[in-house]
Amino acid sequence: MLATKRYEYLAIEQIEFHHTLTNHRDLDRAKVAHLEKDIIANGLFEPLVVWERNSKEYYLVGGFHRMEAIQGIRRANPGYFDRVDVRIVTGDPDEIKALNLKLNSDRVDTRITDYFQTVIYLNNANWSKERIAEFFDKSVSWIDDIVRYAPLTTEAMREKLANGELSWARAREILRKALQAPAGNEKAIIESELSRPAQAVVKPLPFQTTLKRLSSSLNADPKRTFKVSTQDLYALVLTLRGKNVDQENIDRVRKAFPILWEEE
Repeated sequence: MLATKRYEYLAIEQIEFHHTLTNHRDLDRAKVAHLEKDIIANGLFEPLVVWERNSKEYYLVGGFHRMEAIQGIRRANPGYFDRVDVRIVTGDPDEIKALNLKLNSDRVDTRITDYFQTVIYLNNANWSKERIAEFFDKSVSWIDDIVRYAPLTTEAMREKLANGELSWARAREILRKALQAPAGNEKAIIESELSRPAQAVVKPLPFQTTLKRLSSSLNADPKRTFKVSTQDLYALVLTLRGKNVDQENIDRVRKAFPILWEEE
């Protein structure tokens, strides 16, 4: 069972890297440089997360940018941060792998492709879809779609999904068509659909426009309420950020918060 075992001040040489526990993204060098300055000035406010697989055997699970920053500080300042604050967790390998992704997915720019391998791994490890959904704070249907369709995605599809050229909703639509095609034609269907020009994507509303419409709605009907999910709120944050927003998230916000697109 996944659990925090203890907090400790651990020698940094004891913390190792495990090949299945990664940062899921290339390190952001600008972020590392910022963290180096912040940590050297203020200390390590947020502990690293490490997995104690066996007694006194520790692997980094969360805090890859912080670890890289600390290593940079140590190279420039020998003797600094010989020991660091850590949160030591225990659990089965599949639970730790899930925690590794969860700690990374708390960032707003996490891509759906980051979930594919781990969700499928947990499903094959006999985690129920309900348990996976609860762990990642996602809907069961969202997890079910990954289990059903992710193994069918081609490398080209995954690349387009990762860089925002293809929405997950569009990818599922393509894969459904491929599954309905005569045997042997699946790859041709996928390639044909991917080659089609992308449909125009509705742009997220500018923040000031959104604020203005919410203010107008508040004045007109102060008691108006919305029943929304965590995913709706997550999609709203992404659309307000306005960077690499896919059509699926915009559609979700349009449905959950229709007043944001109402004509003035």
